[in-house]
Amino acid sequence: MDKNWEARFREVWEHGIEAWKQGRKSPTTMFTPEQVAFLASIGCTAQELFDFVDDHLRYGEPDFETTRAVTAIRRDYFLKALGGVPARMRATMESLPPKTAAVDGIAWLPRIIVKARLKLRGEMPDDLMYGCAGDRAFLREVNLTLPGFLELVRDQGDNDRGIIDAVKRAAGRA
Repeated sequence: MDKNWEARFREVWEHGIEAWKQGRKSPTTMFTPEQVAFLASIGCTAQELFDFVDDHLRYGEPDFETTRAVTAIRRDYFLKALGGVPARMRATMESLPPKTAAVDGIAWLPRIIVKARLKLRGEMPDDLMYGCAGDRAFLREVNLTLPGFLELVRDQGDNDRGIIDAVKRAAGRA
């Protein structure tokens, strides 16, 4: 599995692209039960991959390589830090900071920090996407990428100040 997960993931991504083009535009119709089981084995849900496929086809991003990189980080965290055990709970939308919340004058940053942590732990609510259009626009503005920010949050753990300072440096605001 270690050597083949990325090839299998690409197959599932491509299946999702074709399913979407054929009008199967929901996580329950886009993937087969076997594909859903594979995704679960790497710490990904059908909803998460659906969101990436849907945004890719509607907005032109994220591309497969970005999706693969984000999934690789989550997979590694899922298997190593969480022992391959799925989350028992999901966060609620109400538990997230509002989109307007700011830290050190940087709006969106408190929200995306929480989203990245939820993504790593597998606790994302179905109505939320790590890598949504708002996340992508924010990260472009601060000169970071979806996988790069997820790695930063993973590496900093609960150290909010470390994350904030790294974002400020990347954005040239330090």
